[in-house]
Amino acid sequence: MDSPSLVIYCTCPDPATAERIAEALVSERLAACVNLVPGLTSIYRWQGQIQRDSEWLLIIKTRNTIYPLLETRIRDLHPYAVPEIIALPIQAGSAAYLDWIVDSTGASPV
Repeated sequence: MDSPSLVIYCTCPDPATAERIAEALVSERLAACVNLVPGLTSIYRWQGQIQRDSEWLLIIKTRNTIYPLLETRIRDLHPYAVPEIIALPIQAGSAAYLDWIVDSTGASPV
C-alpha cells in the first residue's frame, strides 16, 4: 500500500538540540512522532577534511504535503550550516499507524 507519509532522518550535535527540534516539530503538528536515537558516530567530509563527531539521530514521521514546512522549520532551528535532512517515502505500513500520522499532522497552528 502506498502512503502519503515520509520518514525523515536528521542528525543533531547534542541532546538539547535534538529535543528542541523534536518538540517543536511535534507541537507545531509538522511531525506525528520524532524518535531520538543517541550514540551515533558520524564520519564525513566537510570543507576538505575528514570529520568524526558524536551525534543524535532524529527519525521523524510526517506527511509529504507538509514536508516543505518541516524542512524550513528544521533549518530555522538547526545549528549546522548544512543539516542532514533526508526524506524517505513510506512504501507500506500498518494502516492504523499511517492514518495516525495523517491525523496527528492535520490542521497546524503554525
